[in-house]
Amino acid sequence: QVQLVESGGGLVQAGGSLRLSCAASGRTFSRYVIAWFRQAPGKERELVAVISQSGIRTYQVDSVKGRFTVSRDNAKNTVYLQMNSLKPEDTAVYYCNKDRRPYYGGSSYEWDDQWGHGTQVTVSS
Repeated sequence: QVQLVESGGGLVQAGGSLRLSCAASGRTFSRYVIAWFRQAPGKERELVAVISQSGIRTYQVDSVKGRFTVSRDNAKNTVYLQMNSLKPEDTAVYYCNKDRRPYYGGSSYEWDDQWGHGTQVTVSS
């Protein structure tokens, strides 16, 4: 079973950069679509970016396009979220999750019910 652990958050000034990591246990990591989500105080969790099993296909929500890049290194069982030009509104706890179906190639995702602790990103103005 694949378990995911987020890291890399911190406090950064507006305009700065951070790189988040989502490290996976298990040998089947490369079979799964992985996504980054975030949840700001008082708001619902929202999808930020998605990456396919091979890393060839990616998706970013409009609010982060051109600033955030999702990538993965299957040899290291890790997915990354490179965040540039950070804004105060990017402040949130960031989580990664996976579609529960290995080898899934569609876009109607079914995310795991289990979530990790996330990593806090705080952007000061």
